[in-house]
Amino acid sequence: IDALLCAIRARLPLEADAEITMEANPGTAEASRFRGYREAGVNRLSLGIQSFNDTMLKALGRIHSAAEARRAIEMALPIFGNVNIDLMYGLPHQSVESFGQTLEHVLVMAPDRLSIYNYAHLPQLFKPQRRIQEQDLPSLPEKLDILRLAIERLTGAGYVYIGMDHFARPDDELARAQRNGGLHRNFQGYSTHAECDLVGLGVTAISQIGDSYAQNFKSLEDYFAAVDGGRLPIARGRALDADDKLRRAVIMQLICHFTLDMGKFEDSHGIRFSRYFARELAALVPMEQDGLVFVAADAIRVLPAGRLLIRNICMLWDRYLAAAPAVYSRTI
Repeated sequence: IDALLCAIRARLPLEADAEITMEANPGTAEASRFRGYREAGVNRLSLGIQSFNDTMLKALGRIHSAAEARRAIEMALPIFGNVNIDLMYGLPHQSVESFGQTLEHVLVMAPDRLSIYNYAHLPQLFKPQRRIQEQDLPSLPEKLDILRLAIERLTGAGYVYIGMDHFARPDDELARAQRNGGLHRNFQGYSTHAECDLVGLGVTAISQIGDSYAQNFKSLEDYFAAVDGGRLPIARGRALDADDKLRRAVIMQLICHFTLDMGKFEDSHGIRFSRYFARELAALVPMEQDGLVFVAADAIRVLPAGRLLIRNICMLWDRYLAAAPAVYSRTI
C-alpha cells in the first residue's frame, strides 16, 4: 500500500488533506497492519463486516467471525480518523430481530459512517452462492422491514440517513454536503466531490472522465495484455449525449436530495420539464398513489416511504434500463 501510494504521489500532486480510503477484511485485520496503512497515508478505513452473526457469515463464505469483526473495529477506531462499517440486509437466516441485534453491536462501537447494502442473490453469476437455498432468504416484505428498522434505529441514535444505503454522523462531511446542497453520487457511492473526474484502476473498474464513462476489462489476462502493450485497458465506454446529461442531473438531484424544483431545473437546462419528461411524470402517478412521492406543479418531493425505494424512483429516468440484460439484483 505504501509503495502504491508513493507511485501515485510521484505522478499526481495530491492535496495535503486528500481523502485516501481503503477497504479491509476483518479476517486479516492486525493492529500493526492498520498502523502501517495509516503511516502510508490512508486516513479513512472501510471494514466489510456484513454481519455480527456467525451463522450468516458462514453461509456467505466469509473468512471472519463476529468476534474478529468486533476486534477489527476496536483496532481501527483509534488509528484512523474515520471508520466506515459495511453491513448487509437480506442475508440467509436473517430476520428483523437478528438484524436489530447487529445494530446494537454497531451502536456500541459508534463508527463515523455505515453502509447497509442489499444482499444480491445471483447464483447464476456467483458460484459460492449456489449453496444458499432460496427458502433461507428473508421475503421482500421482511427485507423492507429490516431496512426500515435500520433507518429508524440509526437516525434515532443521531445518525443522518444520507440516502439509499449510507448513514453518517451529523458532523461528517457527507451530512454537511447534503445540508448545503453539495452532495454527489458516483460509482463508489455518495461523495462531496461533485466536479471531480473518477479514474478507475484495475479489472472491471469504471472511470468517469468529463462526460464519458469507461469500464476496464473484466479478466486479468485482457487487462495485463493491454497495459503491457502500452494501451489503456478499456473494454467499453460511452460518451454522454445531451439527453443522458439531463437524465443524470434529474437522478442526481433525487438520489442525493430527495427533491427536485422543476422551475430551477428548467432555468438551468433550458427545457420544459413537464413536456420533456411527460412519460416519466406519468409513471410517477402510481408511486404517488402509494405514498412514495408528492408531485406538485413545480416540484417532485420524495416522501419518507419513498426514500426506501429511491432506486426504483430514479430508475424511471434510466432510458437504457429496459434494454439491459436482466442479470442485476433486486433493488430490495
